[in-house]
Amino acid sequence: MPTVSVKRDLLFHALGRTYTDEEFDELCFEFGLELDEITSEKDIISREQGDTKAEGASDVILYKIDVPANRYDLLCLEGLVRGLQVFKMEAPRYRRVSPASSEPQRLVITEETTAVRPHAVAAVLRNITFTQERYDSFIELQEKLHQNVCRKRTLVAIGTHDLDTISGPFTYTAKPPGDIRFKPLNQAKEYTAQELMSLYKTDSHLRHYLHIIEDEAVYPVIYDSNGIVLSMPPIINGDHSKISLNTKNVFIECTATDLTKAKIVLDMMVTMFCEYCEEKETLSADFINRKVGISESTEHIAQLLTKMCLRSEVMSDGEQIEVEIPPTRSDVIHACDIMEDAAMAYGFNNIPRTTPRTYTIANQLPLNKLSELLRQDLAAAGFTEALTFALCSQEDIADKLLKNISETRACRISNPKTAEFQVARTTLLSGLLKTVAANRKMPLPLRLFEISDVVLKDESKDSTFFPGRCAEIFACGKSIGRLGVLHPDVINRFELTMPCSALDIDIEHFL
Repeated sequence: MPTVSVKRDLLFHALGRTYTDEEFDELCFEFGLELDEITSEKDIISREQGDTKAEGASDVILYKIDVPANRYDLLCLEGLVRGLQVFKMEAPRYRRVSPASSEPQRLVITEETTAVRPHAVAAVLRNITFTQERYDSFIELQEKLHQNVCRKRTLVAIGTHDLDTISGPFTYTAKPPGDIRFKPLNQAKEYTAQELMSLYKTDSHLRHYLHIIEDEAVYPVIYDSNGIVLSMPPIINGDHSKISLNTKNVFIECTATDLTKAKIVLDMMVTMFCEYCEEKETLSADFINRKVGISESTEHIAQLLTKMCLRSEVMSDGEQIEVEIPPTRSDVIHACDIMEDAAMAYGFNNIPRTTPRTYTIANQLPLNKLSELLRQDLAAAGFTEALTFALCSQEDIADKLLKNISETRACRISNPKTAEFQVARTTLLSGLLKTVAANRKMPLPLRLFEISDVVLKDESKDSTFFPGRCAEIFACGKSIGRLGVLHPDVINRFELTMPCSALDIDIEHFL
C-alpha cells in the first residue's frame, strides 16, 4: 500500500478543525485508511542517519497514512482532504469548463509516435493560484503517480508547462535523436537528445528512466506552434515552459504506452487541483439492500453514497438512484463497487447477521479427500510438507532435470516479470530440490513431501492445458531408503552435496 506523508497542522487547517491523534486514527479507520506512523522530519533523519545529522531538521509533526493501492485520488494532501471532508459532509461536483476567450487547446499526435510511445492526452488548468505548499504538493503528486500507476514512467509520463509561455496547437511526434535540440529543465544551454542521454547517465534521478527510449530509433518530443520543445517524454521537460509559483494556467500532457492509464493519471492531476467532469451510474435501492443485507430507504442510501465521494440523488420514480462517479474514483467500474461503498458507509459492524435462506450440503471432492489422507499419513511418517511456487523457470523443469523443454508439455507465461517465473510447473521435484538447496545447513536427514497441482499442455482440449494433482516424496541424507535414487547430474545442477532420492506419484490415477 502506498504511504502518504502530510504535515499534521497543514492537514488540520485544510480540514477546518483539529483532531487528537486518537480521533484522527479513528477517522482514517472509518474511511478505510490507516494512520501508520506519527513522526517528524527530525525523527526520521535521526533514525536513519543519527542524531548528529538530524540537528537543525524540522520538528513539524508528520502523519504517515497508508492508502489503498487503487485510490490514486488519495496520493496527495488535496485528495486526502477532499475525501475526508466528503466522508463527513458532501461530495464535490466536477465539470469541464471551456475557455472564455479562446478555442480549446489541441494536441496533434503524428504517426511517427506509434513506434515508440503511441498515446497522449492533455488538459489545461486555468486560473490556478499556487502557494509554496500547493506547488510542492502538485510536484509531489506527479512523482507519486510516476512511481505508482505510471510504473516508473514506463506506462505513463507526465509533463506540466506554463501555458502562458507557449502557444497551441501542440504537436506530439517522434524524431531521430540527432534532430531534437532544446534547452532542458534547469540547464544553461541547449543539447541534442543524444547529448542529453549521455549527460543524464550520471544523474541520480533521471538515469533510471533512460533505458525506456535510449535504444529506440526515434525519440518522442512535443512542440508548440512556434517549434518550441515542451518535453522529451519520458525523460525531461524543456526549460522554456517550466511552471513556477507565478504560473496561472498549466498545460498538462501525459504520453503513454497504455491509453487507459494515461487517462487515469490525467484525471488525477486535474481533479486534485480543480473540478473537471462527471459520470453517472443508475441503480436501484433494492439492489443495494439485497446485496448488503439491509433495509434502508432510497434517500438514506443516496446519503451514504454521497459520504463516499459519490454524489447521489433519488430519481423521480423514488426507487432508482443516480450516482455521479468522479474521475478521482477510477476504482468504481461496476455497480457492485457502488454497493460496496454503501456497505462501508453504513458500517460493516451494523449489518445484521442473518441465516442463509438456501441450505446446501457440502461434499469434499474425491481428489482433495485423497490428498488430505496422503498428507496426514506422510506427516505421521516423519515427513515435512513443503509449499513451493506454481511458477518456475524453464531451466528448473528441463535442463536441471536432464529433460528437453519441448518434451515437458510446459505452459509458458507470455510476459514473465522475472526469469524465475517463466512457465507453470510440470513437476514438483524441482521445487523441492530448490527448497533442500536453500536449507543445506539444516541437520540431516531432510525428509520433505509436497502434494500440489501441476499444469500440462493438452493439445486435444480447447483450453490447451489441464491441471493435475501430484505427490512428490523426497529424502536426502546418509540413508536413501526405498525411494528412487536421483541422477548425479540432477543433484549437481541443484547444488546439492548429499545423496538424495525421490518418488513421483500421479494422485489422479488412484481415483
